[in-house]
Amino acid sequence: MGRHDMPPRLAGCRTISDGTMRNNLLPVAALLLGTLFLFLGNGLLGLLLPVRGTAEGYPTTILGLIGTSWASGFVLGCFFAPNVVKRIGHVRAFSVFTALIAIVSLLTGMMIDPTWWLVLRALTGFSTAGTSMIIESWLNERATNESRGVIFSLYIAITLFGVVGGQMMIPFGETTTTFFFMICGILYCVAMLPTLLSKAASPTPLKQVRLDLRGLYRNSPVSFLGILLIGIANGAFGTLGAVFGRQAGLSDSTVAAMMSVAIFSGAVMQLPAGRISDRIDRRYVLAVLAGVGALAGLLLFLVEPGQVWIVLTLIAVYGAAANALYPIAVSHANDFAMPEDFVKVSGGLLLLYGIGTIIGPTIGGPVMTATGPYGLFMITACAHMLITAYAIVRSRRRAPVPVAERETFSPVNAGAPTTPESLQLSPRAAPFEETRGDTVDDPEAEERTDEPV
Repeated sequence: MGRHDMPPRLAGCRTISDGTMRNNLLPVAALLLGTLFLFLGNGLLGLLLPVRGTAEGYPTTILGLIGTSWASGFVLGCFFAPNVVKRIGHVRAFSVFTALIAIVSLLTGMMIDPTWWLVLRALTGFSTAGTSMIIESWLNERATNESRGVIFSLYIAITLFGVVGGQMMIPFGETTTTFFFMICGILYCVAMLPTLLSKAASPTPLKQVRLDLRGLYRNSPVSFLGILLIGIANGAFGTLGAVFGRQAGLSDSTVAAMMSVAIFSGAVMQLPAGRISDRIDRRYVLAVLAGVGALAGLLLFLVEPGQVWIVLTLIAVYGAAANALYPIAVSHANDFAMPEDFVKVSGGLLLLYGIGTIIGPTIGGPVMTATGPYGLFMITACAHMLITAYAIVRSRRRAPVPVAERETFSPVNAGAPTTPESLQLSPRAAPFEETRGDTVDDPEAEERTDEPV
């Protein structure tokens, strides 16, 4: 039976009482608290390194490769971290990955050398994927079919505020000392405590990640190429945006505000853009948003504005357009997929996005070296113009899914990386089995299953 032969899935069939919702959320409170500290550290360290590297005089190409190193480690972690968890268990694996991130953050502050930073960032990316997948698997285990929409939204919000909160710490200290590196180490150590001291149900083994490029392209060529290009643009800006700011003469506090504005504007834009895409061909929305992002990038590249307020305004417009593209492209792909294939399709696209974030900083660094800091936005503008052109071309060759048969748009995280494990939490994923969410009350059983107590 094909995608269009199936009746639309019903959601929210029963109302959840406040008491039931409270009971569902309390067991994951510790996990979400640990997530907040983890992403506070990620946000701080992710902005600190390009700012400090620029102050140290590192070539822009090297700074771009540092971002490439992290993205490569993260993608590899999505593939291989489940093997580590399978061998030593969730708790030990989480402790190992988080301890490695904390150690690496301290070593990065001690070893101010670009070669070491390349190696250490790859290890950080791998470990970040591991910790994220473990937290997301625990959240999956505690979520029910009724509560997972709320838990998914909370998880997205907490990672967003964590990244932005970490970035906004930059104005409160000196980036040329080891102070912020030590703060990162403390945040990562604190992130371990709520999770390790919580009493959570035994998570199921992490799912092995597979990437079917041919199947993804057959399902939706626009989403395939679009998400790869979105990854290139977002990877370039996410890694080199702070480098652009410093080289353009912005202060550390303004750079932090600039990066945060881009994330927040994208988060705000997702819902109205998504609701519009529920009513018209999503490819038209992709084309318009990408066109707006390309226009903002071209204005930055060609005009090179010197006034801070103009730069921040254009960055806000750019961020609103660029960070709203990914969830709409995913929704478009799932319109053509079978409902039960949501996790498979979305997970594959997430990994394809990760490949794009590897490519973006790799080409962004040399381009900025050749053309100056504003050359960063030539890269993003080219990527967004290609998305606009291809979306328009494909809209002439393939009819859209009828509005009545589409899945409803669902926002995703605009500023922090997530793994395919988090997709199980989405209300659009297949319903959980009825036995999910049962707690483990026997301490000896928890010890045998290697769970936090």
